[in-house]
Amino acid sequence: MFSYYGKLSTELYDFTKPIGHSLDGDIEYYMERLSGCEGKILEAGVGSGRLFIPFLEAGFKIEGIDNSKEMLASCRRSCEERGLYPELYEGNLQKFSLPASYDAIILPTGSFSLLENREDSLAALDSFYHHLNPGGRLILDLFLPGNFIAGERTLSAFTLPDGDGITLERNSVEIDWLNQKTVTYLKYEKWREGRLIDTELQKFSLRWYGVEEFKLVLEKAGFTGITCSSNYKYGQEPTVADQMLTFEAVKKD
Repeated sequence: MFSYYGKLSTELYDFTKPIGHSLDGDIEYYMERLSGCEGKILEAGVGSGRLFIPFLEAGFKIEGIDNSKEMLASCRRSCEERGLYPELYEGNLQKFSLPASYDAIILPTGSFSLLENREDSLAALDSFYHHLNPGGRLILDLFLPGNFIAGERTLSAFTLPDGDGITLERNSVEIDWLNQKTVTYLKYEKWREGRLIDTELQKFSLRWYGVEEFKLVLEKAGFTGITCSSNYKYGQEPTVADQMLTFEAVKKD
């Protein structure tokens, strides 16, 4: 019934968040935190390359994995347009096996929250841990659903460069406090000269964690040296619920 980051979702994402578009300073933050990293980096949930391609162009040895065919196809096209031919893998984050090991694995902008079940989250952390070199770092963002309002509906319209348009209807279905999960239905519709030519429905589920809770989850996965920073300022402890949370953790030597 539902798509998962399909054709229209990818097209709208590429239009509103093009390659190199920094979200509240995330690209700059991740580059600064990984400056001096000479080994391989894996972006898990690489999407269409918004952050990935600037890393390639800056000389980082970075690879990517995602489970959306459409997003990966967009990423490959953008890479080829720039003469870049990185390793990109299709696979689920909760269970993957890649030929390389990495000095860092990154998941910017809350991609980890897309793993809506606790079992999937733990499995993904286990996969990350086993793909890291000893002393390698995991860096990922999480956020809390402070602005989520169950029952809220919004409609946005976007005019594309070729004159077509995409409307996006958001229906905030529910917030599950017990299982720490929100569910939103996203309906994408593409229009040409006033006529509907394509449509796509996505179930968008996000899982959240408390700060101390997620530190314990990372510890259980075997990580050490765990820190939590806010709003892309390393070492700045979170103070309010609407801040972006960035966790860093290290694989034991």
